[in-house]
Amino acid sequence: MPEYRRILLDGAVVQVTVEGEELVAGDGRRVKIEEAHHLPPVVPSKVIAVHLNHRSRVDEFRIDLPDTPTYFHKPTSALNAHQGAVVRPEGCKWLNYEGEVAIVIGRTARNISPAEAGEYIAGYTVANDYGLHDFRDTDAGSMLRVKGSDTLCPLGPGLVTDWDFHGKRLRTYVNGEVVQDGSTDEMKWDMHYLVADIARTITLYPGDVLLSGTPANSRPVRPGDVVEVEVEGLGRLTNHVVTGPTSVRTDVGAQPTESEEVLSTALGGDWEFRGVRPPRR
Repeated sequence: MPEYRRILLDGAVVQVTVEGEELVAGDGRRVKIEEAHHLPPVVPSKVIAVHLNHRSRVDEFRIDLPDTPTYFHKPTSALNAHQGAVVRPEGCKWLNYEGEVAIVIGRTARNISPAEAGEYIAGYTVANDYGLHDFRDTDAGSMLRVKGSDTLCPLGPGLVTDWDFHGKRLRTYVNGEVVQDGSTDEMKWDMHYLVADIARTITLYPGDVLLSGTPANSRPVRPGDVVEVEVEGLGRLTNHVVTGPTSVRTDVGAQPTESEEVLSTALGGDWEFRGVRPPRR
């Protein structure tokens, strides 16, 4: 399966292909993978993410999936890359990883059927749909700051074409330990369905990204943690968490909170009242 990456090479943005342990530019220049400065593998006009899709995640929260998927938007300013630093703002503490598969659009798509959707997909990459749940009390509807704050959308390391999404294993590691272990087969809505659903009313352009959902066991991480998401056939996306250089301003806007809404989401199945309090719908 061909894999394409975008890197910074001699001061310029260059698309390269993977050949063994090296990345090769179109003009023949080569760089070792571990020495490359990676960029997001695509430049989307928009990033759209499904709320819930993996059955293990739904079972963990003891809720029911809706009849059809619901979505939120991550601004392109949230984009990050393989080996990039994920910033947890000073004054926040509930930053969660969410390992996912990202769908990358290859052709302009509008009003297509699920059966046609595969023809409009360029390929797939690995994503980590980080959530800053400290702002969940004010942004639960839009998820704007929860999921859209700077650096919270790492993609990479590369774009893989001709990848069959069926039966693929997805794992997330924190400091080398497996913390999520799921499969694309537990998704209620597959990649083709998601693309066709969005494209009914929103035109998808080449490079646009759809995030397909995370399995159970999303949990908070802290500065110093190394988080890796590995998807069978797509590779491993690695990032590290750092503290932001400044605190969230207190003279404007809503402030980070630690309500039950925040804790129950951030802690998932570890929330002490899960199954005791009525489930949130």
